[in-house]
Amino acid sequence: MLSRRTALHGALAALSAGVAAPLLSATPRAARKPPRLRAGDIVGLVEPAGFSADAFELSLAQETIMAMGLVPRTAPHVAARSGYLAGTDEERAADINAMYADDAVRAVFAVRGGWGCARILPYLDFGLIRRNPKLLIGFSDITALHLAFAARAGFTTIHGPNAASSWGDLSWQAFRGLVFDGATPTYSNPAASEDRLVQRMWRTHVIRDGKATGPLVGGNLTVLSALVGTPYLPGFDGAILFLEDVDEAEYRIDRMLTQLALAGILRRVAGVVFGQCTSCRATGPSYGGFTLSEVLEHHFGPLGVPVFQGAMFGHIANQFSLPVGAMAEIDAGAGTIRVLEAAVA
Repeated sequence: MLSRRTALHGALAALSAGVAAPLLSATPRAARKPPRLRAGDIVGLVEPAGFSADAFELSLAQETIMAMGLVPRTAPHVAARSGYLAGTDEERAADINAMYADDAVRAVFAVRGGWGCARILPYLDFGLIRRNPKLLIGFSDITALHLAFAARAGFTTIHGPNAASSWGDLSWQAFRGLVFDGATPTYSNPAASEDRLVQRMWRTHVIRDGKATGPLVGGNLTVLSALVGTPYLPGFDGAILFLEDVDEAEYRIDRMLTQLALAGILRRVAGVVFGQCTSCRATGPSYGGFTLSEVLEHHFGPLGVPVFQGAMFGHIANQFSLPVGAMAEIDAGAGTIRVLEAAVA
């Protein structure tokens, strides 16, 4: 008798191969590159989603920018609050528009994530943003902006730590090389200092071996799946899809990946890197379902493209900076992401 798992593999393979394509814009191979950062550059600080809990968090973000040798320029509404948001939708969008209109500002950092970036997309002046390419830096809910910029603006953005993130040495070195030096790094997880015969921390897991090349597209899975069917999602033909998440049970990861499969997105990609899924485990005493690795195997195994899990990006203290829209090569067996072109001019 056909096993339940075999049937599920077959069904997902059929979904990935046969579902009609969604209405998506072109896959975002970045046509233009923002300027690289140099010591003394002015950079904008915006809060496009959640608000800072107190002034100390904002001070730490400003001091972090200064420690990079940069000069922070805080947007007018960063200290605002509207419910769980850092000001109204119009105010948060106005801050971003103003930063892209200001010739003195060389890049834009999100102070933090949370929720709310998707709400401001209709208020962003993408014509203005497109005419003034500048690095946008952040992760988590900032994924909505990365994807919208990829679809509408046509230049590279950086999926990396927010300004208020912890910025350990790995995060800083990865970011500095990419946006100050214009480097094309090869990212691989570091060796962990463990008293074990075999390393367990920061391991990568191969779902399907092989190499693949394409533009990097992705970010937070929850945010990306919520943009399906909107005009703010870029294309995925031949892309390297990278995903991460936090505080999502296995069945919710399953549900969101099923949505991407049903939308015809998964069958379009050239390869997949699933980074860190922090606290992604159901905690109910009665839960006895699939593990996260099994969920990923169900969805990505039938695609026939290289896939690996565990790269260091996501809701962790140290993470890689990934240039959205830039060409990259992944080697699933080696667990590496090699950036093939400079993210900045």
